[in-house]
Amino acid sequence: MELTILMPCLNEAATLRHCIDQAKKFLDRSGINGEVVISDNGSTDGSQTLALAAGARVVHAKERGYGAALREGIRYANGRYVIMGDCDQSYDFSKLELFVRALRAGNQLVVGNRFDGGIEPGAMPPLHRYLGNPVLSGIGRLFFRSSIRDFHCGLRGFDRSSLLGLGLNSPGMEYASEMIVKATLKGYRIAEVPTSLHPDGRGRPPHLRSWRDGWRHLRFLLLFCPRWLFLYPGSLLALFGLTGLFLLRTNGMSFDSVGFGVHSLLYSAASLIVGAQLIQLALITRWMAVLSGVASEPPWLTAIRPYVSLERGLAVGAVLFIAGVGWTLSLVFDWQGQQFGALDPAEVMHAAIPAATLMILGAQATAATLFGAALNFWWKSILRTDSVPT
Repeated sequence: MELTILMPCLNEAATLRHCIDQAKKFLDRSGINGEVVISDNGSTDGSQTLALAAGARVVHAKERGYGAALREGIRYANGRYVIMGDCDQSYDFSKLELFVRALRAGNQLVVGNRFDGGIEPGAMPPLHRYLGNPVLSGIGRLFFRSSIRDFHCGLRGFDRSSLLGLGLNSPGMEYASEMIVKATLKGYRIAEVPTSLHPDGRGRPPHLRSWRDGWRHLRFLLLFCPRWLFLYPGSLLALFGLTGLFLLRTNGMSFDSVGFGVHSLLYSAASLIVGAQLIQLALITRWMAVLSGVASEPPWLTAIRPYVSLERGLAVGAVLFIAGVGWTLSLVFDWQGQQFGALDPAEVMHAAIPAATLMILGAQATAATLFGAALNFWWKSILRTDSVPT
């Protein structure tokens, strides 16, 4: 079978028959060997009976949620290709030619673009049209270098086997973002085709909750992009901290009437410490994404990997920590030379803060190296045995 037209459903009795009829009309007209599958998410309005009477096949998704319903439908789809869309009459299932053509051309994911195809009056709330969708789609393009301009179009098609290889698991509306992000990271061929959006035929509010679901999309985009979540903020903080420590390494400095002393030195050290921690988290997160098959290995990681090892990481941590301890001991000996008497607090802190910073950075590097090595070891063990060690 070439094509499955899949519709997630939760109490869509008012519009379901119309959408199924459109889909069957398309299959008949195009001569495609296909089926219409309704993935029901616990409807209580008789949608299941209506779907069966209209000639569709019904699968039952027990886990609630948009993504959960689609996962179950894709699991039981028989078609080589799957085209999915909401059964609320917002999409025209009788006009899927562009999707089929793009899939047959070798694209593994084909996403509709409602802004190119046309949005009818009343079909999309202004908040979604002018703020939510452009902002979230823009973030997705920036974070993942994706070319998709409508991240949240519900009408999309894909090669079923390719999609199953992505391991999608989001249960909610963020499933739409997960699909594009993981396909992009995997290097799949992705196309975008124009599609029109019509006002839905429901007599009730939609399942979508603007702020809650918008946050879930944004949360997913952030958590799946360690560069923007950890690496870039960490690099800025580390650069700021290093600059501050260098400029304030002796007795501080001033610009006009503004003085920067030991207090500024302390905040510079804190900035460097936090920045270094974020950079380490970015590296570990990226490596785990590569190990799990979520993302391919970037060229920069390939270049540095021969030089990264448990032993080298521990050596770097030890050197930093020992340097900090040595600097601290020199301060203690200086204090001893003054018979452990009173010292100038500002002068002492200008040396004590960098010394303590080195010790903390050394401890951080050691802990991050051990943590990364442990994750690497256990993950490879899981891949070898296909079971979680206890």
